[in-house]
Amino acid sequence: MVMDVIVWIATNVFGTPAILLGFIVLIGLLLQKKNVSQVISGTFKAIIGFLIIGAGAQVIISALNLFEPMWKEVFGITDKSFSGFIGQEAFNNRFGSAVTLAMALGFLLNVALARFTRFKYIYLTGHMMFWTTTIFAGIIIQSAGTDAPFWKLVLFLSLFMGLYWTLQPALTQPLMRRITGNDQIALGHTSASVALLGAGLGKLFGNRENDSEKIKLPSGLEFLRDSNVITALSMGVLFLVGAIMVSTKGTPGAQELIAAAGEQNFLVYSIVQALTFAGGIAIVLMGVRMFIGELVPAFRGIATKIVPGAKPALDVPVVFPYAPNAVTLGFLGTLVGALLWLLVLGQTIGYVFVPTMIVLFFHSAAAGVFGNTTGGVRGALLGGFATATVVAFGQFAMVRMLLPDTIPDTAMWAADSDMFILGPIVKLLAELLF
Repeated sequence: MVMDVIVWIATNVFGTPAILLGFIVLIGLLLQKKNVSQVISGTFKAIIGFLIIGAGAQVIISALNLFEPMWKEVFGITDKSFSGFIGQEAFNNRFGSAVTLAMALGFLLNVALARFTRFKYIYLTGHMMFWTTTIFAGIIIQSAGTDAPFWKLVLFLSLFMGLYWTLQPALTQPLMRRITGNDQIALGHTSASVALLGAGLGKLFGNRENDSEKIKLPSGLEFLRDSNVITALSMGVLFLVGAIMVSTKGTPGAQELIAAAGEQNFLVYSIVQALTFAGGIAIVLMGVRMFIGELVPAFRGIATKIVPGAKPALDVPVVFPYAPNAVTLGFLGTLVGALLWLLVLGQTIGYVFVPTMIVLFFHSAAAGVFGNTTGGVRGALLGGFATATVVAFGQFAMVRMLLPDTIPDTAMWAADSDMFILGPIVKLLAELLF
């Protein structure tokens, strides 16, 4: 009887990521003595938000089903980047419980380290906690096999993520003090590597006196600060250019792609797919914000009571108000780099780089602000270009080498700069420990 109960709990709670996430939020809210309305609302919104992520992932994949073969046809690439992989939805169904549990335990380790060490930073960027843990779990499964022990996977991820969430804000804090003018908040985001890289390039090649905030941008460029619009416009241009080039080819592959549009004009069909991609990103972010909006508050009150004086490590937009022009310059630099690497990678190693604008925008913005702090306008532009370089080659490494059979679709549009840097380390550790 007892064993039946344990099996039921393992299957229906720990085996169902959305339910496990809701259970964690429920416990957190109860421990904070929230009222019945807050507990019910927070628990259900967390579960629904997690399920929305899976729906958004399917929308994105449907759009990329045109993007990749379109540009392969443009470049004359005949090999397949990947096929027969698990995919995000199936990966979540199979390993999402380990990811969710590791995320919760890793956060508790972060709080413990903040309490007992000199690194007084509590990582509160929940959606980055989720994506990073998911990507690293994929690398471990890819390296150790799908039969990797559940407890071992959870233990490794908990320790690795807890250390990362504690040390990453500490590495960027000296520059954050310079950017914000105080020591009240920290950066908790996977753009830390390109932010530091941008600052380094700015120091080497820039001019700190030529501050980007001395530049007056026309009001007509305000749309550059809306990531949804940027994603739609950027992907729209890439889909449209690819569609035009495919339309001029008479190859069987080109005709097959054009036929997929049915009665709709292929150019219009391609633009719709670009907007569908942007819509999928928006859906995913809505789901992430919904479940993180409940998960983070469930832990924040507990953490602040346990670690008095701790600094919150927050999402990258916290730095935008300090250098809004640098945000725009960083994105312009990364857009040039993305277009360059799309052509170079496609024509040399036969890989279709998907310039994921949601990643490029936020990461280039961080690199732009940090680059401006040390090198002014030139530092911001260089930081943006460096971001595109890291993302382009990092994406190639993830999709082709680190995640070819697990979740390469996620690596194309959700893996971030720090994940690309730490991914090979995780792979090495997984091969040694699993």
